[in-house]
Order: sequence, then structure tokens, then C-alpha cells
Amino acid sequence: MTTAPALPEIDPKRTALLAMDFQNGIVAAVPEPDALVERVRGAIADVRAAGGTIGYVRVAFTEDDWAAVPETNKTFSAVAAAKMFHHEDDATRIDERIAPEDGDIVVRKTRFGSVSTTDLHQQLSDRGIDTLILSGVSTGGVVLSTLIDTADRDYRVYVLTDGVADPHPEVDRVLVNEVFPSRAHLIDTARLAELLKAA
Repeated sequence: MTTAPALPEIDPKRTALLAMDFQNGIVAAVPEPDALVERVRGAIADVRAAGGTIGYVRVAFTEDDWAAVPETNKTFSAVAAAKMFHHEDDATRIDERIAPEDGDIVVRKTRFGSVSTTDLHQQLSDRGIDTLILSGVSTGGVVLSTLIDTADRDYRVYVLTDGVADPHPEVDRVLVNEVFPSRAHLIDTARLAELLKAA
């Protein structure tokens, strides 16, 4: 029997859990959304209790944001044309079951990834954070894009395997099993709790 490779220790003070696109207009698109949100809610509570940082990312547009999307962008030109996800719409509000608290990081993005159109990297750097735990909807959108970007920025990245989901379960399976392991450490919520207790 082979043992799984040891995971790096987590220093909560240098760690942020990112809850990405857990907003009213998106979360219902994945299988078993309530169970997913409950697992992430538990992970958020564990990271908070250990003294870590919680970051929230939502996709939302102002009128100027829509106007600035070029037609070359296949996905977001359609979003802009349909005037979807206005920043004041209920569809862009973070699910109230995991609502942000004072001191949390909250950013609003206008593309797939959490970093390219936000100041998230700067906010994390300002807090001395070098380790990220990713949770989000969807695996093939915000999670994949954020993982690649943050790995390239030399963060230590964990993907919360039971804290991510995709409208297409096969996409989730292939990414988590075949793509993510070369770029991130894979843990579930139970393993995260163990790592935080050991910190």
C-alpha cells in the first residue's frame, strides 16, 4: 500500500481561503448546490477559527464594465450584450449562508479569473499571504483560471476538492484528477480541518 505524499504544513496567518462565484445567479447551476455551500461554510469557519483570511470573489458589472468588453472576448461580450450580472442585481450577491464578515477580502471581477481584473493579488500581498485554498463555482471557469494565475504568481495553492463544482461533472472530474495535481495540492474539507488543527 502506498502512502500519499506529505502535504506542506499550513500557516493560517499566511493563508487565505477564497470562496469564488458563490453568488445567487451562479451557485444553483451545479449539482447539489446546498451541500456544496454547507461544506464551504464549514471550511470558512475552520479557517476563521485558526486565524486565517477569507476572501470572496464575485462576478459583477457596472455599465462601464459592459461597455469596455471587446467583441473579441467570446464569453464576456455575450454577457455584456445581454446586460447580465449588473453589480446591484441579486444574482451578483454572495450567498447569504457564507456572507462576508468585517475584515474579509471582497473583490468584484469582470472575467473568469479572480486576479486579472481585481486588486486581489495586492490585497493578499499586503497581508503577507502566500498560501491559497481555492473553492468555487465553477471548476472549469473561476477555479481553473484562478489556479493557473496564482500558481504562476508562486502562491502555494490548495484546491478544496469537495468545495469546487461544475455544471458538467465530467469537467470537474477531469480537472481535479488530471490537471490540478501538477499545479496544486488537493485536499478535502476534512483534511483541511486536520491541517489547521496541526498548525
